[in-house]
Amino acid sequence: MSGDTGPMKRRTTAESAESAESADSADSVDAADPADSLLARLSLNQRTVKQWSLPDLADGCARAGVRGVGLWRAPVQEYGVAAAARLVRDAGLRVTSLCRGGFFTALDPAERAAALDDNRAAIEEAAALGTDTLVLVSGGLPTGSRDLPGARERIADALGELGPYAAERGVRLAIEPLHPMFAADRCVVSTLAQALDLAERFPVEQVGVVVDTYHLWWDDTVGAQIERAGEGVDRAGEGSGGVGKEPGGGARSRIAAFQLADWITPLPEGVLLGRGQLGDGSVDLRWFRERVEAAGYRGPIEVEIFNPALWAREGAEVLAEIVDRFRAHVG
Repeated sequence: MSGDTGPMKRRTTAESAESAESADSADSVDAADPADSLLARLSLNQRTVKQWSLPDLADGCARAGVRGVGLWRAPVQEYGVAAAARLVRDAGLRVTSLCRGGFFTALDPAERAAALDDNRAAIEEAAALGTDTLVLVSGGLPTGSRDLPGARERIADALGELGPYAAERGVRLAIEPLHPMFAADRCVVSTLAQALDLAERFPVEQVGVVVDTYHLWWDDTVGAQIERAGEGVDRAGEGSGGVGKEPGGGARSRIAAFQLADWITPLPEGVLLGRGQLGDGSVDLRWFRERVEAAGYRGPIEVEIFNPALWAREGAEVLAEIVDRFRAHVG
């Protein structure tokens, strides 16, 4: 335990059942009150409050009325996958995504085989946690390579092998394009267009994309690409769909996850930990929210911020600030 929220409150069976019922109802909130409907979709990514243990995260979100959590594999594995699934469920929460799979770009056959095995394990973990979304960070250039097209084609090969395996388990692979500054070492998929070019080779129930404001805000084609991701979605009878579902029961959007963080400057050395609190930077967060909704996405809105200044603060204080900023800048 991080100690910043004190001991976890023990929840009675009745309280857990009531919370679970409340969490389920978040997927069918009447749009008569748009603010409440939108807030019901808020999800807190585990890395945003890295100072919290998994029990802290579950308890803190339940206390704050935040009904979704995005989880990361390493802390889940440390806690135990089955135990983590039970913990989140008993807190009345749902897991909105699991991060991360991917790293498909190795040239060595043994390394590629190991990566595929690890991704199959990640798919199994996602299914056990009850989420239908496995976020993929696709991988950078192998050492000594300058072949970006070749690296992207190896990602396609991996998706072709893993897509059916994931779909059989109710999990969709979600390609996350990362800002171009990460292309060399983390992700050769740098734009939403590149992510869609890959995803559209496969059935929509197997492969989707992640729209992350931190990585995509700079791209002047992103609006058109978000619209492209929603092509073919039946928007008749729009309402609040469940996690991974589309309004009116129509075809799915290619958007499998929607994540928020702001872009602040100057960037820190290493840049990875330079994500900003909502409203502190250059990103028009409401614009992104409106565009993904116009493209048919009605799923969770996950706040994912890697920032040591936030990690140094009390977790409950950070979460309360996120809720306030979400209302002010996203709603």
